Formats: sequence, C-alpha cells, structure tokens
Amino acid sequence: MESRMLATWALLCVVLRPSATQNTAPEGVLNCCEGDVLFLLDSSGSVSSYEHSRMLAFLSELLLPFSLGEDQVRVGLLQVGTRPRLEFGFDAHGAQSGLQGALRNIKPLRGDTNTVEALRMAKERALRPGAREGLPRVLVWLTDGVKPGDVIGPMAELREEGVAVLVVSTGHGNYQVLRQVVSPPVEYHLYFVDIDDMSIITEDLRDAIIEIIRAERITVRDVATDSATLQWRPVLSGLTGYYEIRFNSLPPGETGGGGEGGGGGTSPSTSGSQYQRLTQSAESSTARLTGLKPDTTYTATLTPESNDQAFNTLSITFKTKPEVLSPAVVTVSESGQTSVRVSWGPSQPETVTSYYVEYSALPRGKLHAVTVGQTQNSTLLRDLQPDTTYLVTVSARHASGTERAMSVKVCTQEVTPALADLQLTTVGSDAVQVDWRSSPGSLRGYWLTWEGRQSSVPGQRSFYLPPDSLSTRLTRLPPATRVCVSPIYRTARGEGLCCTAQFNSNALPYGYQS
Repeated sequence: MESRMLATWALLCVVLRPSATQNTAPEGVLNCCEGDVLFLLDSSGSVSSYEHSRMLAFLSELLLPFSLGEDQVRVGLLQVGTRPRLEFGFDAHGAQSGLQGALRNIKPLRGDTNTVEALRMAKERALRPGAREGLPRVLVWLTDGVKPGDVIGPMAELREEGVAVLVVSTGHGNYQVLRQVVSPPVEYHLYFVDIDDMSIITEDLRDAIIEIIRAERITVRDVATDSATLQWRPVLSGLTGYYEIRFNSLPPGETGGGGEGGGGGTSPSTSGSQYQRLTQSAESSTARLTGLKPDTTYTATLTPESNDQAFNTLSITFKTKPEVLSPAVVTVSESGQTSVRVSWGPSQPETVTSYYVEYSALPRGKLHAVTVGQTQNSTLLRDLQPDTTYLVTVSARHASGTERAMSVKVCTQEVTPALADLQLTTVGSDAVQVDWRSSPGSLRGYWLTWEGRQSSVPGQRSFYLPPDSLSTRLTRLPPATRVCVSPIYRTARGEGLCCTAQFNSNALPYGYQS
C-alpha cells in the first residue's frame, strides 16, 4: 500500500512539474520597454555546475515576461572564463522561445575569472555607443564574487559612456569593490543573495531593469496657439483595450507634475479648469488636442486601459504658443503706376471683426482709408499717384477688444511714355541724320542703337545721349542700317522706335511717326 502511494505521488510530481516547452510567456506581457540588456555571467572554475545552472534558471525566470524584438528589448549574454565568450548578441533572439532555448543549452567555460577581458569584449562587441541611438544600455553582472579582478576602471568607462551597471553576487564578494562599479542608486542596483534563494530578488531586479529601459513615455509635438499633438509608444498594440486621454489647463504659475517633453506616473493637477476627455483605439499612438487657449499651461494624462494587463498612467505638461495677432506681416504685390495690392496675415476670421487700411503719400499727402471685412486678407488701393512712396497701415480689431496695427512703405511705378516720333534723313551714301521728338516725363536721357544688316562685320552698337538731345548724326553706316532710339527714365527704359536707313541718290527724308 505504501509503495503504491509513493508511486502515485511520484506520478503527480511528474504531471505537475512544468515542462521546458511550457516555459514561455505570451508576447506583450511586458510590452513596456526598449533597450539593450547584456548579462555578464561568471562561469569560471569557482562556479560549480549546480551554481551555473541555478544562475541560468534565474535568468530564464527574470527575462520571461519581456517582449523581445528590434523595437523593444534585446538581450545578449557573455560568459566569463579564462577566455570569455559571447554566447549570443543582441540580434540573436527576437522571441522568448529562442531566448529560453539558448539559455537551456549554455555550458560553463571554467578556468580563471577573466572579468577584465570580458568587459573589454562587452564594450567593443556589444555595448557600443550609438548601436540604437537614444535607447538605454544595461549591463547585469552575475558573479560569485571570487577574485573579480581589477574591474573598477573598466566599469567606470562603461558608465561614462551611458551604460547602467547592475550586480548580483551569490558569494561573499568585496562589498566595497562592487558598490563602486554599480550605477547609483546602489540600494536598487546591487544584490547579495545565496545561490538557492535567487528567486527572491527576481522581481526587484526586473523592476530595476524596467526602470532604466522603460519606454512608456509620452511626448508632445506640433504645439500651436490652440492645439497640440500627444505621441506615445503603442503599448496596447495587439491587445484589447483603448487609451483614455484627459487634459486641462493649469492656473498661472503652476507647472504640473510631468515636465514638457517628458513622461511620468503622476496624475494631473485638479486645481485648474475642468478636464476634457477623449479616447483612442488600442492601435493609436497619437492624439490631437484642440480647442486650447493661447499662451496657457496644460497637463495631459494618458491611461492605457486593458483587461489583459495593467499599465502606468503617464502625464505631461506643456504650454501653448502665444497668440500671433493679425496682422503680423504686410506685403505688397501687383504694383502699378496708379495702384498696388496690399496683403496681410495671418488670416484670423474667427477672432478679427474687421480690418482698417489707411494710406497717404509721403511726406505729407492726404490720408485715405478703406474698411475690409474679416474674411479678407488683401485689398487693391487705386487712384494713386505714379512714382510716389506711400505709407500704408493695416489695423485689425479683434473680437477680444485688442487692436493691432502694422505699417509698410509702398511705391507706385514711374510713368515711362514711349518715344513720340523718330525720323531718319540720309546724308550722302553712308550717313544718316537722326531726329526725334522729346517725350513728357522725368527723362534721364536716350539710348541709341544701330545695327547694319548687310555689314561684313555684323553686330550692334549703342551709346547714351543726354536728355536735352533731340538729334544726332551717324556716319560710315553700311546699307540697310537699322537705328533705334529709346527714352530712359529714372526706374526703367521706355518704349522706343526704330527705322531702317535706305541710302539712295535723292537722299529723301523718311521715318516713322507715332
């Protein structure tokens, strides 16, 4: 009877003992983190096979809940012996099944505890700066504490490069040495535990790692005067649930719990205005907050809601941009001799009741004004004087009672009349008398050009004549020379006239008259 009871108990133990193939966790159990975690495992001769297997079992339990992958947590393992060996790097395992299988198959190295060489390999082959830009890097050293070597310097170099160092000692290692190599705070990053009791620190060590590589962060971008966009890591992706977002303004002088651009676990202040609420699907990673007030501090909280697991509530505080009252810029286009178009912005029909445009010629011209509707952002000013500088002022009256004005100088174009008439009279067989009539306006001179169409040396020649000139003579011209005269004004050249000189024995006057 007793033997049958023992056999039944043994059978129950076999049935109830979880198999290695069952030792997997669903993806997303800890879909919270991003970063690279390298384990430095002491497997020298001072570590027995039993202790080595217990350390690997501890790592298996420690890492089981993490979601692995390129955009989540990457794990590497480097063993310490006479000749340290990188068992697998960060790119080796993208799922728990592969990682757990690799941990079961690792064999100890034995030999000396060459931790210094192992740290050199870790620095050069695994924990390189910039491997994944901006993501945290963690080194977890599991040791029995026996003759670790001169590790203080190499560990300090890793910490200076941004690597967080945590230590688990299963022996009676030198506390003063180990406390110098870990990253602060020491009480959360240094553990002394018996080899058979390692499971009691599993949760604490996991929480310490999560605190370093946590990716449950929320940021704010595209902040405007009346809106902002929240962005977060989609921790609910692949799970059932939704995101609840609450936001409210804070009283002047209050800054809230989470700094701008960061995230935290604090709740928003309740002393401000009543909060607004919206929800987003589990696959979302952004939300646009609208209807905000300009130049106002807001706090927003994001709560991932899921029946599958619990997530932290994140919060952030930000400030909207000050309102830019129209007009902030005034520009001029379509400038003519008697009109110009004046435009302004930004367009704010929801806050502006009307625009008032005043203009007058400088220095002491008569003041003119026109009223423009709230939906317009330009107007054409007519009946202006040519070649004149005007001062234009655009004023906006906002619904809040605020008024804003901006001025700009504009210039109308100069009147440039065309040449009235042009006459050529041949003189002999190779000269021509050129006569023209002056044009009204502020003449600066004339530009005369001629070109021989049948010349053996083709090319155009030209020269300038003063404004009081009304004629000139050109000599040594080739047959069929084309002569052009254009009036020159202060800002432009007016339209000219052209005639072709035809030489003959009678030398008759001919030409063109407008």
